[in-house]
Amino acid sequence: MPIAIKEWAVTVRALSEGEQLLIFRSGDEAEEGPLEHDRFFLFPTFEYASNDVVRGAHVPELRRALEEGVWPDGDPAISSLTQPGGIAQPDRVRVRAWAEVAGEYTVTNQRVISELSPFYIWTTDYAQKRFGWRRGTPLQVTLLRTHRIPRPVTIRVRPEHDFSRQWLEITRELPFEGTPVLSELEFGRVKDEIESIVSGRRLVSLA
Repeated sequence: MPIAIKEWAVTVRALSEGEQLLIFRSGDEAEEGPLEHDRFFLFPTFEYASNDVVRGAHVPELRRALEEGVWPDGDPAISSLTQPGGIAQPDRVRVRAWAEVAGEYTVTNQRVISELSPFYIWTTDYAQKRFGWRRGTPLQVTLLRTHRIPRPVTIRVRPEHDFSRQWLEITRELPFEGTPVLSELEFGRVKDEIESIVSGRRLVSLA
């Protein structure tokens, strides 16, 4: 059965539209090394403990993120996404993309997190606090190359889906096919830029 990684629906939508290229892990997760899988589908979740975490330029992702769930009584209010706790997980979600790991980097410099901000949608303050930043604590930064599948697939949320864990198995066959959200040329350019930031060779200025 296909493997999926669980991510906040807003992050999933941003990844599937090329607005975000990175995911982070911190503390013990980072010390465990690379991600367990190198290719996986993106499974949206809606319950979320934080609010006001998306930069202003990316607020439109909040509305589009609601499309990742199937809501029998109509879409919830956008504001509910940014309230503490988020929205209760719907009975069905839409899977529209898969991703492959294109690079993994261990970051121990807080400045690097800020310099990487063009490649994620959160506020830099949230990025540092959410991932348990402490001086000297490694942050595992994973670069994803995301592909949109030809047509979104509706998946029923089942009791065996353990939402306390990062990974789950999708109980239907899904092919790893579709179109990359960034062209090979564009992705190569941003990968070089990300690696130059992480390595300290060059720091981009924040616009």
